[in-house]
Amino acid sequence: MPVTPFGLPDGRLLDLYTSGPEDGVPLVLHHGTPGSYHPMSELEPAAHARGLRIVSWSRPGYGGSTRQLGRRAVDVVADARVVLEHLGADRCLVAGRSGGGASALACAARLEQAAAVVVVAGLAPFDAEGLDAFEGMAEDDVEAYGVAGEGAEAFVPLLAGERDAFAQMTAEMILGGMVSGMPAREQAAFTALLAAQMAESFRESVRTGVDGWADDVVATVLPWGFAVEEIRVPAAIWHGTDDRMVPFGHGRWLAEHVPGADAHLVEGAGHVSIAHGEADTAAILDALTAALP
Repeated sequence: MPVTPFGLPDGRLLDLYTSGPEDGVPLVLHHGTPGSYHPMSELEPAAHARGLRIVSWSRPGYGGSTRQLGRRAVDVVADARVVLEHLGADRCLVAGRSGGGASALACAARLEQAAAVVVVAGLAPFDAEGLDAFEGMAEDDVEAYGVAGEGAEAFVPLLAGERDAFAQMTAEMILGGMVSGMPAREQAAFTALLAAQMAESFRESVRTGVDGWADDVVATVLPWGFAVEEIRVPAAIWHGTDDRMVPFGHGRWLAEHVPGADAHLVEGAGHVSIAHGEADTAAILDALTAALP
């Protein structure tokens, strides 16, 4: 099914994407930051083979999804609930990668249909007790998150200069620029196909501006509106010790504070090479589906 505009009760639209068996249990995917509804192609056939239906949407402000002013991490739950009711689903599985981790955790904590969750290279709450959110983070990112703490009005201008680059992003730009300074294990994970898919998602994410990107970062830095300790469904946390985008301390904190979390803290893995490839994808999907009745 191609992406379609989906109307919400408050009048907003979401760019909604589904694929796979219509009677399958939804696997609700929460994309990274910046990002859009595009799922990674290696995940789709593996999920379909397990009878799962891929469900994804661009978060508010990205692509054709209407902006939601003042959005908090927990607000995704209301949108997810409406989407699942529309699909006639009384249960689902949830996954989030990188900037989508907070959304996945919110659904695990507050969404009645959620049966299990996995978070890959996700951020922890910036106000979490015992976490130095900025330890190991690049100086430019520390400065950016500092501005985001002042709110979207302050942060949008900071991102405005990035829009043109992301709107014209290509696989060649990713492989030749973003990847070149990464450790060897990270570089090896960036196949031409993955780079092309990332470029497509980046382009779509800023098609209508950078508001979604700004709101995402602000929602990450400010209080999330829920506590991860509320989670009562099976949860898995995947994080690499060499992650240079989301410092390892975030994954370690989540592994220690999400109740009963199955921790996959992988030595030497980075932001992309963590949970990468067919074996890891199979392990994640099998663990999720094992939580279903």
